Amino acid sequence: MLRLSSSRGIRAAIGSLTTSVPYASRSIHSPAFATVAAEEISGSQPAEVLNLVQGKWKASSNWNAILDPLNGQPFINVAEVQEAEIKPFVESLSNCPKYGLHNPLRAPERYLMFGDISAKAAHMLAQPEVAKFFSRLIQRVSPKSYTQALAEVQVTQKFLENFSGDQVRFLARSFAVPGNHLGQQSNGYRWPYGPVVIITPFNFPLEIPILQLMGALYMGNKPTLKVDSKVSIVMEQMLRLLHDCGLPKEDVDFINSDGITMNKILLEAKPQMTLFTGSSRVAEKLAADLKGRVKLEDAGFDWKILGPDVQEVEYVAWVCDQDAYACSGQKCSAQSILFMHENWGSSKLIDLMKDLSERRKLEDLTIGPVLTVTTENMLEHVNKLLQIPGSKLLFGGEQLQDHSIPKIYGAIQPTAVFVPIDEILKENNFSLVTKEIFGPFQIVTQYKQDQLDMVLDALEKMHAHLTAAVVSSDQLFLQASFTKNLNMIPFFPPNLKIRTKLSKTYHM
Repeated sequence: MLRLSSSRGIRAAIGSLTTSVPYASRSIHSPAFATVAAEEISGSQPAEVLNLVQGKWKASSNWNAILDPLNGQPFINVAEVQEAEIKPFVESLSNCPKYGLHNPLRAPERYLMFGDISAKAAHMLAQPEVAKFFSRLIQRVSPKSYTQALAEVQVTQKFLENFSGDQVRFLARSFAVPGNHLGQQSNGYRWPYGPVVIITPFNFPLEIPILQLMGALYMGNKPTLKVDSKVSIVMEQMLRLLHDCGLPKEDVDFINSDGITMNKILLEAKPQMTLFTGSSRVAEKLAADLKGRVKLEDAGFDWKILGPDVQEVEYVAWVCDQDAYACSGQKCSAQSILFMHENWGSSKLIDLMKDLSERRKLEDLTIGPVLTVTTENMLEHVNKLLQIPGSKLLFGGEQLQDHSIPKIYGAIQPTAVFVPIDEILKENNFSLVTKEIFGPFQIVTQYKQDQLDMVLDALEKMHAHLTAAVVSSDQLFLQASFTKNLNMIPFFPPNLKIRTKLSKTYHM
C-alpha cells in the first residue's frame, strides 16, 4: 500500500525537496558550475538535463519525465535524442581519427593538460559544498544512504587526485626491445582507439561513468558518453564541473536516448571500441552487433564462503549485511549467495544478520527503492524459492511499509532465503537459485565438512560471478578450495573491471 505519511522522514534524511525559490534562480548554495540545486528538485520545480554534442549543450524534440523514486512525481525532464536527431552524434564520432585526439607522438602536451584538469577537479570535489552537492544529487536519483553517496564522491575525488600532474602521461609509458641486428628495434606504444562509446548503468551515477570517461580521455580517445537517463543529471553536472576545470567542450559528447536509438548510433558511427556496463542480455547483443569491438562488465551473481573456523562473528555479520544490502543491493559486487560451513550454523551469525537488516530504514535510505526490479517480481522470486524442499525464509520477504515509492520500482525489506546445498545443485533448481536479483536479496546455504566439493561444483556451474570472498584462516581449507577451482579468487576487489582504460598497445 502506498502512503505519503512518511514523506516528512524522507525529507529529513535527504534534505528539503521543495522550496519557494524558482528553479530558474538556482540556489545560492549550489556550486558556481551547477545549473540545478540538488535539494530543490521536485515535481513542482523539475530540473532539466541536456545533451552535449560538438561542444554545444542542446535539447531535443522529446522530453522524458523521470519519476522521483521516493514519491513518484515527475521531477527531472531529460532531453532524449530521437532516431531522426542522431546525425550530429554520428558525425562527431566519425570525424575523430583512429589515432585519437592525442597519442605518444601527437599533441603530447594534452597529457599534461589532463593532469591539470584532474588536479583542479579533485580540488573542487574536495570542497565540502561540492561534495555535498553531488552526494545529495546522487541520493535524489539513486537513493542510498548519505554515507554511501558521499563514498562515491570520495572515490571519484581520490581517483582524480591520483591522476594529477605527470600521472596521466605515465599511463602512456612505452617500451623498446633490442632487435636481432643493427638498426632493428621493437617499440611499443600505448595508443588510443580514437572514437569510442561508454555506456553506464544507474547504480553508481558518478563513480562508474567518471572513472571510465577519464580513463578514455587520458589515453587520447574521443568518447560519447551515455548514462542511464534516470540518473544522467549527475554526470551532466559533473561534465559542467570538468568544463570549469579546463576540459575542452568538444572532447566529450554526452547523449540521452533510449536503447534502440543508441544502438543505431553504434551501428552507423562504428566506434573503434565500446565500453558497456549493464545487463548480460544487452551485452550479448552488443557483442554480436559490434563484431567484438566491445569491452563488457555485465551480470554478477557473487558468492562468499565461510570456512570451518568461526571467529569475529559480529564483524563477519556486519560485512555480510553491507555486502548484501548496502545501496539496497543494487551493485554488481553485491553478495548474492552465502555458503556457511556447518560450524557457523551453530553461531549467532544469522541472528546478527537479521538484527542488522532490521536496522535499515527508508527514512535514512539505508534501504530504499529498487530501480530495475518491481516489488511484485522480487516477492514472486522469493515464493518460487520457498517451494524448494527444505528452503525457508530467514528474514525479510515483505514489502516496505508506509512509503510512497512508485509501483514501477521495487520496495522490499532486506531478504534472505535458505536453500539446502543439495537442492541447489539439482538441475531443475540451479538456474532459479542463481538468478541475479538486483535488489536487497540473497541466498544462504550450509555445507558440512565433507560437502566442500558440492560448494565447488556450484561455483563451477555459475557463469556470471564478478566478485568473491573466502572467509577463513584455515590454511588447509584455503588450499583445498583454491586448488580445486580456478574461478576462486580470494578477496577479489569489487568492481575491478570498471577500472578498464580504453587504450591498446601497438608494436611498431
